[in-house]
Amino acid sequence: MKTVVLIHRKENLKKCSIWPLHTRPDFEFHFFPYEMPPLHPSRFIRLGMGGPPLRPADRTKDLLILDATWRLVQKMEDACSEIPIRSIGTYRTAYPRVSDQNTDPSQGLATIEALYCAHLELGLPTDGLLKHYHWGAEFLRLNGLEER
Repeated sequence: MKTVVLIHRKENLKKCSIWPLHTRPDFEFHFFPYEMPPLHPSRFIRLGMGGPPLRPADRTKDLLILDATWRLVQKMEDACSEIPIRSIGTYRTAYPRVSDQNTDPSQGLATIEALYCAHLELGLPTDGLLKHYHWGAEFLRLNGLEER
């Protein structure tokens, strides 16, 4: 399984929780809307809210992650609407929220947190995913998890 990350062009890479993984060979990064990778619904699942839970059969597909502020992500979701959505269970974020527009959903996670949980639920390795995430240890503590 490969993870394809589509980052909104307005995302600040200095604050982007998933950007430190861009050098890993099991990840592929593209910038929306300039670099849309070929997305085939039969080849991908998209991590998102409101879809059915991840299931073991999903390990045969590549994982699409959209990375943007909650305010900007809707355009990205529209552009990727043919990719089936899968969701993760309920987890608590450690990311300190500062939204002056109240656009963050209460169950929303930082992108790296959601990715970690997806890997965990799919039985994929999580080693190194939180290595550069400042709130990684707190995220694991809040959710009773251990990095493996």
